[in-house]
Amino acid sequence: MQSIKDRLEQLARSLGKTTQVSQVTDYEALRKEFEAKANRDVRQMQLEAKKKRIEQIHGRSDLNPKWTFTNLIEDSQDVREAVSIAKSFIAAHDDPSWRNSGSHMMLFYGDYGRGKSHIAGSIAHELIDRYEISVLYRQLSSLLEMRYFSYDYSAKDDIGQKFRDITQELMTVDLLILDEVCVNEMQLKKSAQSWLGTLLRQRYSQNKNCILITNHDLAGLEQAVGPYCFESIREYDTYKVRFSGPSRRKTVQDELQPNTTKPGYVPNQVR
Repeated sequence: MQSIKDRLEQLARSLGKTTQVSQVTDYEALRKEFEAKANRDVRQMQLEAKKKRIEQIHGRSDLNPKWTFTNLIEDSQDVREAVSIAKSFIAAHDDPSWRNSGSHMMLFYGDYGRGKSHIAGSIAHELIDRYEISVLYRQLSSLLEMRYFSYDYSAKDDIGQKFRDITQELMTVDLLILDEVCVNEMQLKKSAQSWLGTLLRQRYSQNKNCILITNHDLAGLEQAVGPYCFESIREYDTYKVRFSGPSRRKTVQDELQPNTTKPGYVPNQVR
């Protein structure tokens, strides 16, 4: 014998209608289907937005796009040790407590052409791609030159405002890479020492990280930047990395030799 429920469903089918139970079942299936599609759309939009943000950070960083770990040849012990420290520094960003514990500085020092800038750039590219960390790469000499010309109040190119804008960015960017610190300088002028020391202290107070790259040894760097600025460096949780391997740059004699290889980027080369 058919139950009342079965009879109602049979009657509904003969009339081309569905019962309330079927309607509920269909509604639940449709709701899940629409939710799944909406979630897929949201994830896709998030990925596209993240990609756009990362592209914008790369664009503002002024990094050489060829400074990556992929292009790096680990052909000496100092480079291998530097890469190991660099990757540990990158991995530490997974820990929120480490990121919030204070300001961290990597100090790369050694002679020309050892790969210091390349590894610093590789760190920056990885941090941008993984964590969307804002990065700014600058040579200290160009900043000091801009600072000097910013005092020319008769200039018509708004150099003063440009320098104020870049100074604000220097203080607020998540990772600041200063290259060629005191290059060809035995000692910075007192005003430059004070400016750089103040910049580093302000970044330290805001838990902002830095990478300093210099051709001086540590004693020479201390003399070049002066006691006030060097004390600013000491305040950071500092990772000192010495580069002592062979230079990757071509010599003049190499340049004069006939080139039998295809032109291209030379890994570890600082341009």
